[in-house]
Amino acid sequence: MMIIDWPAALTGFGVGVLVSSLYFAGLALTVRLALASSRPHALLLPSALVRIGLLLAAGWLVTAGATLLWSLAGYGLAFFVVRLIAIAMANAPRPEDA
Repeated sequence: MMIIDWPAALTGFGVGVLVSSLYFAGLALTVRLALASSRPHALLLPSALVRIGLLLAAGWLVTAGATLLWSLAGYGLAFFVVRLIAIAMANAPRPEDA
């Protein structure tokens, strides 16, 4: 029988939702700015490095170096849930597009 460490899983999930939301908000902002820029790569590459670094650093901290497996599971699940929501929001029709 497997014992689930619910406090660790929920902590990982909560931190994952917060960090992933910031990650995708930063991605959306960067893409908007890059589309209006004459040199989009000058925005996209540094933004990606910072966003990925912060996402990994927060994951490393909340999972204690990947030793708290239930925190890692919650953190990973939160990233994919927020990712699905971000994709759905990006694909939603906008009134100005009609």
